[in-house]
Amino acid sequence: MSQLDEIEGNLLRKPTGEAQDALKRTASEYKPLHSFKLDREKSYQQQFADMYFLRLTKVKPAVERRAAEAWRNTIIGDEPAKKVERVLDIRQGELCWVSGTVYMDMALKPSILEDVSNDRWISAPMSNNKYYADDGSDAVTLEDESGRIRLVGSLLKGVILVTGCIVAVMGTENINGELEVIDLKFPDLPPQPERWAVSKTPTTKGKGHDKKIKDEDEDEEMTDVHQPRGSGGKIAIVSGLEFSSQDASHALELDLLLEYLLGEALDPTVQREISQINRLIIAGNSISLEERQPIGTDPTEKKKDQKKYGYDSSAYNALPSQLFDEFLSTLLPTIPVTLLPGAQDPANTSYPQQPIHPAMFSLSRAYTAPPASTETGWFDTVTNPWEGEIDGWRVLATGGQNIDDIFKYVGSNDRLGMMEATCRWRCSAPTAPDTLWAYPFQDDDPFVMHSCPHLYLVGGQPEFGTKTIKGEDGQVVRLIAVPCFAATKEIVLVDTETLDVSKVQITTG
Repeated sequence: MSQLDEIEGNLLRKPTGEAQDALKRTASEYKPLHSFKLDREKSYQQQFADMYFLRLTKVKPAVERRAAEAWRNTIIGDEPAKKVERVLDIRQGELCWVSGTVYMDMALKPSILEDVSNDRWISAPMSNNKYYADDGSDAVTLEDESGRIRLVGSLLKGVILVTGCIVAVMGTENINGELEVIDLKFPDLPPQPERWAVSKTPTTKGKGHDKKIKDEDEDEEMTDVHQPRGSGGKIAIVSGLEFSSQDASHALELDLLLEYLLGEALDPTVQREISQINRLIIAGNSISLEERQPIGTDPTEKKKDQKKYGYDSSAYNALPSQLFDEFLSTLLPTIPVTLLPGAQDPANTSYPQQPIHPAMFSLSRAYTAPPASTETGWFDTVTNPWEGEIDGWRVLATGGQNIDDIFKYVGSNDRLGMMEATCRWRCSAPTAPDTLWAYPFQDDDPFVMHSCPHLYLVGGQPEFGTKTIKGEDGQVVRLIAVPCFAATKEIVLVDTETLDVSKVQITTG
C-alpha cells in the first residue's frame, strides 16, 4: 500500500524535524506586605495636622543623627555650629542647626482656607497646573511644634524641596528674621533588608549565586551566598492602558500587547524569552478619562428621564471596564497579575488608594483570593502605593500621583530626581495631605519609609527612565519611571536576578 507522500503530484508530506516542547512560564515567589491597607471602619473626624507631627517624630531622629555627624566639627568665623531643639530657639547672628518639616508657601497652591472664606464648600478637582512660580515669589519655610521660620539662600535653588519633607538646616538668622541656609541634610536612605527577608527562598539543587544590582557604570558583579537562586525570570510592568469606549487610537497596540504577553507573537526565540515573564504589574490608569460629557454640554444639567433608582445611566459607561476585564481574563490563565489603581480608575481618590473591588471584574474575579482568605490570588488587586516582595526583592510601587504632585512644586522635569528625593526624604508621599488628598492617619504615617526598597517603580509617567541610587550604608535602589502605554506604547521588563531593565515598544509598523 502506497503512502500519501509517495503518490505523484500529492502535496501532503509528513512533518519534518523533532516536535517542539511546549514552553512553560518561569515560576516566581510573591509576597504582598499590605502596608497601605486601611481598616473597614474608617473615621474622617480627626485632624490632618497629626500626620505631619507623626512624620516629624518618626523621621527627625534619623535626620538629626546624620546632621550631628556631618556638622560636629563645623566652625565658621571662630564660631562652632550648635544644635537648637526648636525653631523658636534660633537667635539672630548665632551659627546653629535645627530640624523640622518643610512648608512651601506658594501663591498658586490651592488653599482650603481660601475656599471656605469664599463660601466654596465643595472642593474643586485637583488640576494639573504647577504651583511653582518663576518669579521667585515662592517661600520655603521650616516648622516644628513651636513655630515657623523662613529659609533663604542660594543653596535652596539646587535642591528639591516640597511641603512635608523632613530636613535639617544649618545657618544664621538675619535681621529680617530669616534663616540664611549654609548647608542642608536629608535623612537619606533607610536601612535596606536583605533579599528573601520576608518570602521563603525557593529550593533548588546545589549551591547558587545571587547577583547584586548592576549599576549602569559598573560591570556585573557576582557574590557567593548561602541561599539558592531565584526564578531567573522577568517582571513585566505597564501603566496607562486607558481602555476606552470612544478612543480607539491605541486599540490595536493593546491587542498586540496581549498577544506579546501570551507568547502568540513573533518567532520561537522571542517566545522563549517571553516565557521568562513570570508576573505582570499594572501600575494604574487602566481606564481612560475620555468617558465624559460632550464639549459644550452643561455639567450641572441633569437628564431626569434617564435616572432610575438613583442611578444616572448617562454619567457612567461600563464598556471601558468590560474591555479591561476581557483583557485580564484572557491573560490570567497564563500569567499572574498585580493591579494597582490610579487616578483614573474606579477606586477612592484619597491616598492610599484601596484595591479595586473584584466585583468590577466579572470574568477575572475567579482568579482572585476568597474574601476571608489570607492567601494571595493569582489576580491580586492591591493598594496604591503597594509594597511587597517579588523573587526576594523588596518592591515599592505607586500609580504616579505622588510624583505628579511633587512635579507641581518644582521647576524641574526630572522625574527620576523626584523619585530619588522621596527615597532620601524617607517619605513616599510627602505632599500628602497638603495637596495630595490622603486619609487622616492618627497612629502611624504609612508613607514614611522604614525599609529601603530594592526596586522602586512609579507608573503614569510621561516617558521611560531608570537609574540606580546608592546610600551611605551600601543600599542600592533601582528606580523605574514607567511610561503611559496609551501615549508611548511601551512596557518595561525587569530581570529578577540582576534588576536590569529593558524597554519593549509595541508598534504596528
